[in-house]
Amino acid sequence: MKLTSKIIKQTLILIGLMTGAIMLVQFVPSALANGFISPSDSPGLIAGATGGTGDFRELALRIVNYFLTFLGFLSVLMVIYGGILYITAGGEEEKAKKGKTIIMYAAIGIIIVLLSFAIINTILGAASSTVSGGGAVTQ
Repeated sequence: MKLTSKIIKQTLILIGLMTGAIMLVQFVPSALANGFISPSDSPGLIAGATGGTGDFRELALRIVNYFLTFLGFLSVLMVIYGGILYITAGGEEEKAKKGKTIIMYAAIGIIIVLLSFAIINTILGAASSTVSGGGAVTQ
């Protein structure tokens, strides 16, 4: 029972943080969102790192994608570490159980990172793209 309430609590915290991040990005005034960073104001290093973008949503998307990529890489490393622990257990039940637990939590982490990546890119990508007219292709 204790583990279930802990998982529910962590899930609610994660949902709350994601909701807060989405609301923050959605409620940024349009003047701030369209002119937050001017490529003429930023030094060359910053302009290169942001791709010269002045759009707040694109910049936020790049930063979030960077951190999600890092977390995905870290999760894969944890799967490898758990696998090594499991393989080298040599009959020790405690070590094998620890390896299985690490693999399970790392796999859950990979799933969360992939879902977060898909959700964030869908929401911020749709918000930053411009749609013109009724969708008809003109030539």
